[in-house]
Amino acid sequence: QVQLVESGGGLVQVGGSLRLSCAASGRTFSSYAMGWFRQAPGREREFVSAISGGSTVYADSVKGRFTISRDNAKNTVYLQMASLKPEDTAVYYCAARIPDYSGSNRVGDDYHYWGQGTQVTVSS
Repeated sequence: QVQLVESGGGLVQVGGSLRLSCAASGRTFSSYAMGWFRQAPGREREFVSAISGGSTVYADSVKGRFTISRDNAKNTVYLQMASLKPEDTAVYYCAARIPDYSGSNRVGDDYHYWGQGTQVTVSS
């Protein structure tokens, strides 16, 4: 069982930056693929970014502005967000995928554990 706790959300102005953190329990954190997803009011959950081993992937909408990273010693994954736009406003969720399962790091249904989410609001 893995528990995920996000932090770092808040209110920021257009063009500003935020860093989200996701702290994970468990001793096998380094083997999990970790992802960030977001959901805006009235919209479906969407993929933001994922990291697995040394590989990272991003949604086109955040490429070049967001950076995902992880610190396995701290069991934490980060999402550094820059040049924020009003359309980035959403609840951001951290998720973990069990190793060696089939599926895609871009698909939320392929993740096994989820955090409670943290609100990011970008004001214009």
